[in-house]
Amino acid sequence: MTISSALNSAMSGLHAASRASGLVSNNIANALSPGYARRTLSIGSSTVGNTGGVQINGINRQIDAQVIADRRLAGSEFGYRAATSDYMNRIENLIGTPDQQDSLAGRLAGFENNLIVASSRPDAIERLDSAALGARDLAHTINSIADGIQSSRTSADRSIADQVTRLNDALQSVQKLNSQIIAANGRHNDTSGLQDQRQVLIDSISEMVPVRMLDRDRGAVALYTTGGAILLDGRAAEIGFEPSNVVTPFMSITDGSLSGLTINGYSVNTTSTSGRLHGGTLGAQFEIRDELAPDAQTQIDALARDMIERFESNTVDPTLAAGQPGLFTDAGAVLDPAFELGLANRLSLNALVDPARDGETWRIRDGLGATLPGLSGDATLINALSDTLTQTRLTSSGSFGTAALSATDVTARLASQIGASRLREDEQLSFASAQFYELTELELANGVDTDVELQNLMIIEQAYAANARVIETVDQMFDTLLRI
Repeated sequence: MTISSALNSAMSGLHAASRASGLVSNNIANALSPGYARRTLSIGSSTVGNTGGVQINGINRQIDAQVIADRRLAGSEFGYRAATSDYMNRIENLIGTPDQQDSLAGRLAGFENNLIVASSRPDAIERLDSAALGARDLAHTINSIADGIQSSRTSADRSIADQVTRLNDALQSVQKLNSQIIAANGRHNDTSGLQDQRQVLIDSISEMVPVRMLDRDRGAVALYTTGGAILLDGRAAEIGFEPSNVVTPFMSITDGSLSGLTINGYSVNTTSTSGRLHGGTLGAQFEIRDELAPDAQTQIDALARDMIERFESNTVDPTLAAGQPGLFTDAGAVLDPAFELGLANRLSLNALVDPARDGETWRIRDGLGATLPGLSGDATLINALSDTLTQTRLTSSGSFGTAALSATDVTARLASQIGASRLREDEQLSFASAQFYELTELELANGVDTDVELQNLMIIEQAYAANARVIETVDQMFDTLLRI
């Protein structure tokens, strides 16, 4: 080896050691940065004529593509289950538990107790007032549950609009990064930083929509949903959605009053069974808005109908005329079975006995159709009102089974159904959470280990010192030669 060859080898070694130490420093500094992948220097031997040395082939991002892909899908499932579980918990809280006075069961029990107390002293106006107020509180509680269901639908619609905006922005950004990576590869520049940015963006997309990433030429990637929709392959797809200001019980995606999703102008299925973008937080919001909440609305409407029908019969209140509403009304009118949707939102106490609307509570004792107060000690009608709550009957609508139920039974069935659904969602959330965090931990284990990086830095320092020693020796040889 000539002196110049030794010098060139040492200089190239110093350059490689410098680049390697810079990578180690970046690895340590970004150990906790989202999307950052550990970098290593790819080196080889260089021989040009009689001159050797170290050749830098490039920089490698150390990732496990399969673990990342699995973690993204697990993250989509976790986000989906978190959203649906949160919804079920909110609905269960609206219904409440029997031990809570302001719960649905608590209001029904309170109304029934007020009727029993009033029947013991039918001449006591304050007890009749309490019975009327108990009925009004029960109606208001049913109203609040129904309003809460529609509020959840409205929130879901707004969340969809927000996520569609973020999804479109992220897809456009990934498309730009694809172009920048292709250009950088053409100039043989390091693209690690651009790939880190792209990974963070794809991670954010996968939270909303479960995606699979496919490699394309020159470092670009394509994104497909697990349902088969193309989100990005060369150009980014345009996701379309028209939000609604308020969602009412009568609005649905099937009649066109609520917007679905479009991809590049074409409508796509958004159901939980075969939706092209189902899964992730976006699919969860569609399921809440179009499936879970409408199902809950159907059940609470059925409960409201059962309550109206129990008191609308003239066998309970003989003073009721044909077409006259009973104790509970549909916004003041009699029940129309063909107009049941949204009934729970409209349920109200008959104005004839509502103290807040100048009603007279003696009608609870003497009948809604009575023109004048009757015998103050007659509790016959009050007992009939109380008995109709405990009477078992088949519900006219809803999915409460085929058995005859009392009003308490219907309320308990509704609470049980919601509670069971909430429990299932919580169990699925627990599994999805464990899977997601286990895969996240596995991905982090394949990431930057600061202890290993510090060890590598010590080895790099030794290589740097060895190359520096060669240069120092060459310098001494030149000095010796010059002195001869």
